[in-house]
Formats: sequence, C-alpha cells, structure tokens
Amino acid sequence: MDGTSRTGFGSLVLFFALVYALTWGCFFLAGALPDDAGSHSWQWSFLVGLGTLAPGLVALGLTIHAEGATGLWALLRRLVQWQAGARWYLFAAGFMAAIKLAVAVAYRIVMHTWPRFGDEPWLLIMAATVASLVLGGQAGEELGWRGYALPRMASRLGMRAASVLLGVLWAGWHLPLFFLSGIDKSGQSFPVYVLQVTAVSVGMAWLYQHTRGSLLLAMLMHSAGNQSKDLVPSAVTGATDPFALSGSLVAWLTVAALWICAVYFLVRMPARGEEMT
Repeated sequence: MDGTSRTGFGSLVLFFALVYALTWGCFFLAGALPDDAGSHSWQWSFLVGLGTLAPGLVALGLTIHAEGATGLWALLRRLVQWQAGARWYLFAAGFMAAIKLAVAVAYRIVMHTWPRFGDEPWLLIMAATVASLVLGGQAGEELGWRGYALPRMASRLGMRAASVLLGVLWAGWHLPLFFLSGIDKSGQSFPVYVLQVTAVSVGMAWLYQHTRGSLLLAMLMHSAGNQSKDLVPSAVTGATDPFALSGSLVAWLTVAALWICAVYFLVRMPARGEEMT
C-alpha cells in the first residue's frame, strides 16, 4: 500500500473541515442564486463544479504543505497507476452494474414483474464512463477520499473501520445536493443514500487494497458507478423530504445487495492497513 503520510489525527480533521466548508459553501451559494441565474447558469455550474473539486484541491494543498513536491508527485502518480490484474478493471467497471442487475432479478422474484429500467443504452453508459475517466471527472474527489484520507485513516483505525467511516463522511459531504434544485438527488432519501454510499466505500477500499492504492482504478469504479446506477432507477418521483425513508423497493434492494457485498469485503479485509495481493 502507498506509504504516504502517516500524519496525525489533526491533519484528517483539518482535511474534512476544509473540504466540508469549501464544498458546502459553494453549494449554498449556488442554491442562493436568484432565479435569473439559477440552475445550470454558468454561475451555478461554476459553484457546483468548484464544490465538487474541493476534496482534491484540499488534498493537494495539504500534501504540498506537509510533504512538498515529493509528496505531491507521489500522490499524483497514483492517478495513472495502471498496473493491476484484468479482474480488478472488470470489478471496478462492472460492480454497480452487477448490483443493479441483481436488484432487478430480486425485484422480479418479490413483485412478479420487472422493475422500470433506465433509458440509457449500454454503449452510451460505457462511453460516458470512459469519457469521465479520461477527462478526470472523478479526480477531484478521489485525490481527496482515496488519495489523501483513506490511507491516513487506515493507518490509525485499520482498513475496515476506515472504509466505513470514510463512507459516512463521503455521503455526508453530498447532503446539500439533496436540497439543491437541478440535481438528480434533490428531494430523494438521504438516509438511504448514506447506507448505499457507505457500502460502496467498503467496496472501493477492497479495490484500493488489491491494487496498491491505485487512484486510476478508484476513479474507474467511481465513474462506472455514477453512470450505471440508473440502469434500474431507484429515485422516487416527486420526493421532497430528504430525511424521509425512501418508499422505493429498488432503493432498499440496492441497499441490501450492496451490504451483502460489503460484509463479505469487511470479513475478508485485513483489520489493519496492510497490502493485499
């Protein structure tokens, strides 16, 4: 595993405080824009985009401050760390799609009918995943979550606890988006989202350990998950209360499938942060 910065607890507190402050500040300003400069104006897009980049920007800044150019290049090299077995590329690209297909089958068994499937063609989903990866769409997050925070948290808590705690913090970072118009998360169930993202965080830690901290593979899994999550949509039409429990059976079946996998990963995961092969 990457040997960067077994720094103290204070650096993690500072990281999350700065990330939350910058992101939530940007999202709040985006939501406060007047109607004539609202959803999807250039001001709105800039603020939401800047907020999304906050984990990576803060990670880069703290790394430069604590470790200088050497630490910075060590972190950035992990964005192009491609050496991993083909099975891990398959895992990263197909995990969420497999979850959603399993959910569709479970829904069929329970309800005796198929759930609603998304309208996006498979080829478009694959192209969007690759495009997002090539353009670095997830780098802003993954430099922070799996690049900076996860190895430091794992060195103190062990990978099991770190993957779960990071998942909760990662999910919580998205909270303002559930109140921001023009976002697909607006009005949806935040508690269900926390359960889903925390389980995904465990899966990404599993991938992280097997690929020696590759951020390229983490970005691929992040991108593929974003693009394929609506193969079987779980959003509730007309939802307005982010703190309500979702009434979507698909959402709860997704939670169940993700946590079945997460429990397997946690049981097989070393208690501390050592490498896996």
